[in-house]
This record gives sequence, C-alpha cells and structure tokens, in this order.
Amino acid sequence: MTHADSNGSSGRIVVGVDGSASAGEALRWAVRQAELTGATVEAVIAWHLPLMVGGYAWPPVGVLETTDFGKLAGRVLTDSIAAAVGSEDPVPVTPVVTEGNPAQVLLDAAAGADLLVVGSRGHGGFAEALLGSVSQHCVHHAPCPVVVIRGAAEPG
Repeated sequence: MTHADSNGSSGRIVVGVDGSASAGEALRWAVRQAELTGATVEAVIAWHLPLMVGGYAWPPVGVLETTDFGKLAGRVLTDSIAAAVGSEDPVPVTPVVTEGNPAQVLLDAAAGADLLVVGSRGHGGFAEALLGSVSQHCVHHAPCPVVVIRGAAEPG
C-alpha cells in the first residue's frame, strides 16, 4: 500500500487523536503500520471553543478567557504519542494541533495521505448510527482509505 514515490519519500499515515482509549489504539495501530510500510505518522488533534448555549458557556466564561485550549489539546496529543510510541521512537510521528471541527480537520489533514486511521468509541447499535460521528464522517468523505479501530464496547 505505502511505497516510496519518485522523490524517494515514503507514505504518510494520518491518525486522529482525542485522548480516548480508542484513539490511543488507533495511534498504536498506525505506528505499527508505518513500521511495516516505511511511512511516517501524522498524529492530529482538533480543538474548538466550548459551545454557547442560551447565552451561557460551559465552562464558565472566565475560564474561556484564561484557558489556552490549543495548549491543552497539545498536551493531550503529546501524552497520547508518548503512551503509544514510548521511548523507542520506531517511526517519525509528527504532532499536529488544529482548531476546528474534528471531522473536517482530519479530512483536511488526510489530503494527499496514503491512509487515515481513526478510533471508534465502540458504542455500537443505535448510538453508532447517529449522524455526526467523526469516524463515520471520515469513512464517507475521506480522500484516501480509512481504517477504523474499534474500541471496547462501552456499558449501557
């Protein structure tokens, strides 16, 4: 699947990270795949400001003014990469922190990639069928093949 192009560079695997267990599994899978194929991994996390509802924000407005959500997302991404890769550093993993809708951020990042890897929360049944699922959106709209790594089924 991934091979060196005419410039001698290997492929690129984009993986969505959000700090969840299923995203951690997706990142570990992507790193193993990159080891097998000589690809690099681009670990992408998206963030956006909390929604305003009825004029009120959650968290409280003061927190919105003093919290660097991009920095927090970067910390989640760094921790996720460290947990997935450890100190071995088997393949290059580039962290990417982007503000925006998670599905759209991943689709944009996947442009020109050989593979997009995302985790699935493992809800199953009706919850999995709900519109708005990032993994479902990526499967239907990605410009490259998509691998969905299922997480453990959640109770209830």
